Amino acid sequence: MSIVLTDFARSRLFREQRRNTIQDCTPEQFERHLDEVPPLRVLDGYAPFCKLHVHRNWTSTRCLAVPVTDGNRHLLRSDYEARSRDELPVLVRWFEGMEPPIAAYLIVILYSREQLAKEGTAITADWGVVGCMYTAEPEETPMAPITMMRNALGVEEGGSGVPLDREAYARSAEFWRRHANWR
Repeated sequence: MSIVLTDFARSRLFREQRRNTIQDCTPEQFERHLDEVPPLRVLDGYAPFCKLHVHRNWTSTRCLAVPVTDGNRHLLRSDYEARSRDELPVLVRWFEGMEPPIAAYLIVILYSREQLAKEGTAITADWGVVGCMYTAEPEETPMAPITMMRNALGVEEGGSGVPLDREAYARSAEFWRRHANWR
């Protein structure tokens, strides 16, 4: 199975001077590692075209989701942001001014070549990296509710076209009510 980084993932996972991106690893080294080192586990993603490869973290990348507590709630920030020029801005929140622990796992989010072609991204490999979760446990972090909504809106709005699953959305909202990303 061959794996490549999509331009979308490359721009989000390897932003220079952002501490909440993949550290101590170039995009080329990351891609090579995924092709050469088998994952510890392969999990099914939210749709048949999505797989999650669980790797032990070989970098100094820190956990992305942090529990919200009374002691850190004052560090929460929010704004409307778009992931690319083609997407509509949505409300996001994050912590500023904290130092999360180093992640034990990198969970790489892969889409099939066929799905990426539907979304306008041509790749020659079997699978394309569209994202990565940095976690303390070898388990998937729930997709953010707004990402589920964007996916349900369809490819033309930056999503995948997968309909909204109310139960998965409720589980996601419960998790993200108690956690936030950091910058």
